[in-house]
Amino acid sequence: MDDLKLYTIDEITEILKISQRTLYVYIKNKSLKAVKLGKYWRVRLCDLQDLIENGTQKPDL
Repeated sequence: MDDLKLYTIDEITEILKISQRTLYVYIKNKSLKAVKLGKYWRVRLCDLQDLIENGTQKPDL
């Protein structure tokens, strides 16, 4: 049931100590899986854990 927990952008930026801009880059590059509900982005606990365990992917140039 814990993987059903959803985090807001503000919560994740506080947890990871990164800016919102950086977080949106992670979402855009698919380094972090997120869903948009209405006008708000949400991230599941399991997707946040996956980012923490595996890090981000180097963008293709």
